[in-house]
Amino acid sequence: MTVANQNSTSPQPSSQKPKSQSSEVFSFLKTLAIFLAAAFFLRASVVEAFKIPSLSMFPTLRIGDHILVSKLSYGLRLPLMTDSLFLFDTPKRQDIVVFTRPDEPETSEDESSINIIKRVIGLPGDTVEVRGTKVFINGEPLDEPYARWQDHGIPDGYFGPDKVPDGHVFLLGDNRDRSKDSRFWKEPFLDIYRIKGRALFIYWSWDSLDRIGTVLH
Repeated sequence: MTVANQNSTSPQPSSQKPKSQSSEVFSFLKTLAIFLAAAFFLRASVVEAFKIPSLSMFPTLRIGDHILVSKLSYGLRLPLMTDSLFLFDTPKRQDIVVFTRPDEPETSEDESSINIIKRVIGLPGDTVEVRGTKVFINGEPLDEPYARWQDHGIPDGYFGPDKVPDGHVFLLGDNRDRSKDSRFWKEPFLDIYRIKGRALFIYWSWDSLDRIGTVLH
């Protein structure tokens, strides 16, 4: 007869069952859904990337520039909302902003679905006038080292004088003779609630690698 050594241990059955393949798939899908929801919320409410498709902001921005826009510069915008939920700050003169504007039925495309980038020029209460290559704010010429007047100020771009209503701004592209902006809109003044955010910097550029990291002013 054999006797088992008292110091030896016999294998015990495991109390843990291996995870089934279906539960692992479910866990992965749940993690992926949380990640996508967080990314969607950040994109809609905190920061968003945009690509520059035209020369309306040249030379500040060029075709092929990719920029990051802070969506918390002026207020909080929830996903799928056209307007900001509420504002805690207002744009400053010469801020570069991304926005949408109400559609004009007379035009062939729906402007309300298009992201537009321009520079804030007129603030609430300002009287704005554009003549030739000069912009006047409350009768005083505005110093604009960023502005380009390729055709020395087209007559179609003359504007005002007109007063900016409360809660609105007047916007211009830096490439003044190649920009469709407040001067040409049926309603020239944009509701501040339609501003998505302020442009921060260029994070990538197909035009020149030297432009990467350029802070936008």
